[in-house]
Amino acid sequence: MLDFEIQDSSNNITSYQFGPGVFLMGKGDQCDVLLNDGHVSRVHAELVVKKESAQLVDKGSTNGTWFEGQQLEMPLMLRTGQEVVFGELRFRVKSVPRDEMDLSFGGQDRTNIKSKVVQQSEEIVNLKRRVHSMILEYLDLRKRGNLQDMSAEDLRVEAVKATQEIIRERVDKLPDGIGREELLRQVVAEAVGLGALEPLLDDDDVTEVMVNGPDQIYVEKSGKIQLAESRFTSTQSLLAVIDRIVSPLGRRIDESSPMVDARLSDGSRVNAIIPPLALNGPTITIRKFSKKKLYMNDLFKYGSINKEMAVFLRTCVNHHKNIMISGGTGSGKTTLLNILSNFIGPTERIVTIEDAAELQLNQPHVISLESRPSNAEGKGRVTIRDLVTNSLRMRPDRIVVGECRGGEALDMLQAMNTGHDGSLTTGHANSPADFLSRLEVMVMMAGVDLPSRAIREQISSAVDILVQQNRMADGTRKVTHVMEVLGFDGENIVLKPIFEYHKKGIDEEGKILGFYSASGYVPQFYRELIAQGQKLDTSIFEDAEVKIEGLDQAWE
Repeated sequence: MLDFEIQDSSNNITSYQFGPGVFLMGKGDQCDVLLNDGHVSRVHAELVVKKESAQLVDKGSTNGTWFEGQQLEMPLMLRTGQEVVFGELRFRVKSVPRDEMDLSFGGQDRTNIKSKVVQQSEEIVNLKRRVHSMILEYLDLRKRGNLQDMSAEDLRVEAVKATQEIIRERVDKLPDGIGREELLRQVVAEAVGLGALEPLLDDDDVTEVMVNGPDQIYVEKSGKIQLAESRFTSTQSLLAVIDRIVSPLGRRIDESSPMVDARLSDGSRVNAIIPPLALNGPTITIRKFSKKKLYMNDLFKYGSINKEMAVFLRTCVNHHKNIMISGGTGSGKTTLLNILSNFIGPTERIVTIEDAAELQLNQPHVISLESRPSNAEGKGRVTIRDLVTNSLRMRPDRIVVGECRGGEALDMLQAMNTGHDGSLTTGHANSPADFLSRLEVMVMMAGVDLPSRAIREQISSAVDILVQQNRMADGTRKVTHVMEVLGFDGENIVLKPIFEYHKKGIDEEGKILGFYSASGYVPQFYRELIAQGQKLDTSIFEDAEVKIEGLDQAWE
């Protein structure tokens, strides 16, 4: 049940209780809740009550529906203690359906336990919302144009002082589960910082943050996605945080431009999308920039690769073989690309090209280029393809492209075929064969009218090694295939497997069990190098199961 009351200008209070359903609010006869006020529209708002939640939607009213001093522009998820204003009427939420859920389990009544937990959470959120509203009034942030008149550091200092004063003078009792210092930190973060995102971004175990509206935040830890305890106090607070992320970059996000890609100061990639495109409210996805540089030893430790594969891939990089890494989203392609790139010699001139700079190379002679989206007027865009074309004029020994997504694939293949051997890049695909098909499509996206045969010949002559990396069901990442591109047989590109990961099953804890093996095939370029007098170890290609366990030998 949704339990609420409405107070008029004469302080008369009318109480209501609604079960699941859709209810109209306004002064029209067709409305379920009559709002007798001259500033209220005939159909002013709509209540949507479900078994576990309730929300309030403004129906395009003339004078608006107001919450925390701001006009509602999207659905408001109702919480206990909230107050919404229609003209001179005040709508107060006394309880929402989630507070009254029957949570009995296994013959034991857990209602009181759960209700207590929910109530504590609601108390904390309501307190934060109240203090947050007071701090905004105190600082008059709205009139400051969202931090434009002060530096972020100066404003945070002022916000801390103001919040300390408000908590000291206006907060008599704190609910269980939060202390004064934690309340201070959370309120200041939401008023002038990144709000509920700050502790998640500071947590090194969190690799990705997914915000699905103000009340739902998921994080990825150790490859597993889990619900976080943090949440925003309101949709308006979440929108303000998004604006703080994109505004310093000269970007904007509003109803006319409801999607944006951005980057935090630490390098983390951010994608934000807001209503009307995001139906659940403002949505943020953050791929955190790793503060810790990973090396091949780390891949051994995680079971992502074995020593034989690592020896082979290092040899490929050292002997200027063109390598393409394919895999799905979040499979670790960029991490592997970064590790392999660090095998490049210290005397070589390396040009890296990315959408968002993530590569961390150790070599002294590195030029890092980053693409740029268009500005608010739709001008100034610089694509990956533009940068690949420009990099050919920069006398590179190696070109490393963070990811090929479109027409830049053609320029990358041409670079590999015209003296820039040893280049590396990544792309999205579920298998090596799928990647070659997708690479063919990406070349077609360049707008050059080439027959499929010519494209396949270009690919087969440019690419030497394909590496497939997948994310497993248990969250681990593994190199599942290493293959050599032998050439073109007149119809198809010929691939030869060198290493492969075999999945055997799942243990009691849900972890993937398997082993790495070599196919027994010695790559063609290995045989050519040996014929030239190079001393290379071919025992790594012996056809024997190489168990994941026992990979404790240090990698140099």
